[in-house]
Amino acid sequence: MNFMKNQKPKDPILVTQPSLPPLEEYVQILEGIWKRGILTHNGPVVQKFEKDLSNKLGVNDFVSVTNGTIAIQLAIKALNLMGEIITPAFGWIATVSAIKWEGCKPVFCDINPNTLNIDVNKIESLINENTVAIIPVHVFGNPCEVDIIEKIANKHNLKVIYDAAHALGSCVSGKSVLEYGDISATSLHGTKLLNTAEGGGCISKNTDIVEKLKRIRFFGHDLNKNIVEDGMNGKMTEVHAALGIANLKYFDEVLKDRKEKYFLYKKLLKPNKNLNFQTIDKNGTNFSYFPIIFESEKILLKAEKILNKNNIFPRRYFYPSLNTYSKVVEYQQIPISEDISKRIMCLPLYKNLKSDDIYFISGIINDLLI
Repeated sequence: MNFMKNQKPKDPILVTQPSLPPLEEYVQILEGIWKRGILTHNGPVVQKFEKDLSNKLGVNDFVSVTNGTIAIQLAIKALNLMGEIITPAFGWIATVSAIKWEGCKPVFCDINPNTLNIDVNKIESLINENTVAIIPVHVFGNPCEVDIIEKIANKHNLKVIYDAAHALGSCVSGKSVLEYGDISATSLHGTKLLNTAEGGGCISKNTDIVEKLKRIRFFGHDLNKNIVEDGMNGKMTEVHAALGIANLKYFDEVLKDRKEKYFLYKKLLKPNKNLNFQTIDKNGTNFSYFPIIFESEKILLKAEKILNKNNIFPRRYFYPSLNTYSKVVEYQQIPISEDISKRIMCLPLYKNLKSDDIYFISGIINDLLI
């Protein structure tokens, strides 16, 4: 197979780039903001973005906030949680930070080595009288075993908040994965399939929770501007929402492109018996990342070095395992997460990535390992 070794990229290829609309379409929305002179405080552009995105995803309410970390914090606060929260050790530090900032204690669960999501068979052994909730993560947009998690939560009277930072566009049984749990918290960061530069949101089927989320993102104000409870400043701005509206027009195109490039990588790398891949729900995932798992960290580091020399910069998502951040948490031994985190790397995947670049990247990896 010709892997186009002569096609070394001139410009650096990073692990991702933001999907952006034509600038003039974004500017057109900004012109209306300039005319109105409203930049924040639940302005008309934020309201339109929330409505349009809710309709697109088929969910009742999307409560926009400043970022995905605040979304998790608001979810914890809205459910009045205080105690231990079970969450996977394989993920991003923001989940742990949000738990701790809200005065709760993270308790780490190991992961399924195939799906990379929380191992549902290990959750119950971690539950005790101090446990108040579970925060599973839809890792790389791959949906968790939501039905089993719901049964466990109901059995032990626990709340479920999904860290759905990667999961916009993912679904379970034909409906948005964001519909599951007491609350789903997602991200609209520049690296995500749909972005507002910085941003995030919470989704809940419970209308009382939705109203509470709206209050506490705005200092605890009710509709009459009275402070009725403790809150914070988690409001999305009109400028960020404008980018979301402009990007939403191209969301289906982004999803389609990501899926095609995911399977091109898979086609080129699957014959390589020295690599493993995340087991995904092909009908449910949004194909937002392309992770590969090497046989050892030594081989991963060698591949990373060669790729970097060729102007290609993949990312070690997620490394290290969260339970090993000794400055932040007390160490708990989580063997599978610790092992996988040392051997996994996400390859570049984004809208403007060329097929030739995917051939080139795959060729470098195959030449090293086959």
